Amino acid sequence: MQETTSDRTLLPLRGARLSKHADYQRVYQESRKYFSASMTYFFSLRGENPPAVCGPRVGLTAGRVLGKAVERNRIKRRVREAVRKNLVGLRSDVDVVLHPRKSVLEMDFSRLQGEVRRVFASVEASLKKGTQETDA
Repeated sequence: MQETTSDRTLLPLRGARLSKHADYQRVYQESRKYFSASMTYFFSLRGENPPAVCGPRVGLTAGRVLGKAVERNRIKRRVREAVRKNLVGLRSDVDVVLHPRKSVLEMDFSRLQGEVRRVFASVEASLKKGTQETDA
């Protein structure tokens, strides 16, 4: 019997998730609000005491304003998958929190992926610009 591997095992998101309330609060306090077409996002470099997980971590929020539980869960699944496919775009040890809008529900998935890709590129560009300013 031959074992098959799904593309899900190629890039696990488990270790790349923000899970603790304190981590979300730290990102909110150390960052400012950024906007894209279908989501709002916050990001922050990790401090001197990095957690056991290296690399980027992404958190996702979906409040009741986005709809009932079925709709919120569908939004989260779609965004989580888009993040998983584009996580290689983040190379820094950064924590990112995404707040999707309700429009994510009807959005074409390829557009959603492009939006997440642009958000990650923007985060990387901001971090690169910030490190150049501190080095100078």
